[in-house]
Amino acid sequence: MVSATAQVAGGSAVAMGATALGCAALGVLGSVPATIGIVAAAPVFAGGYLAVHALRRREPAPVVVDEDAATLAELDKLLAQVHGQVPAAVEARVQRVASTVRQTIPRLGQLGAGSAQAHTVVRTATSYLPEAVAAYMRLPRDFADRRPVSNGKTSLTVLCDQLDLLGSKMDDVFDAACRADADALIAHGRFLAEKFSTGALALDPQNR
Repeated sequence: MVSATAQVAGGSAVAMGATALGCAALGVLGSVPATIGIVAAAPVFAGGYLAVHALRRREPAPVVVDEDAATLAELDKLLAQVHGQVPAAVEARVQRVASTVRQTIPRLGQLGAGSAQAHTVVRTATSYLPEAVAAYMRLPRDFADRRPVSNGKTSLTVLCDQLDLLGSKMDDVFDAACRADADALIAHGRFLAEKFSTGALALDPQNR
């Protein structure tokens, strides 16, 4: 039987032998020129780059939301819902508000970024208008059109009043959105009047 001391000694010898072999191997590798090491490593780096590039190509492109288009889509949806499903007086008012909103949306920039008026236009199309109409459409037609519910007014009359208010407000906002271009047109007209008036041309022919 081998004694414990002998086993320990044998293990130390094996460990020393392995260490020696490791050092020898390192010595051999250390003698390899650096250029060869770089060439050997190049495929590894290239493979990693291609893998990362492939993953990046798989990433979905960010979705760009066209808020104006989304607002107009809400209007189209509402018009389709009310067509032939509400009294003519309601449908005509909804179309009037929607038409004004549609004309105003491309000019929202004239109102200033984040302006309260621009916010009102979007909210009218996406919330105020459809919610008012939806509340009316949930009621039975006889009840909505004949039963007084507020100060002697029927639900139909209440809705028409709300739609008239929204229409008036949208008219005001549209006028405000167009005002900048109207002012520019007026200013340009004054410039032309001054430049091409008979008196100006007579005094300074160089301005022709």
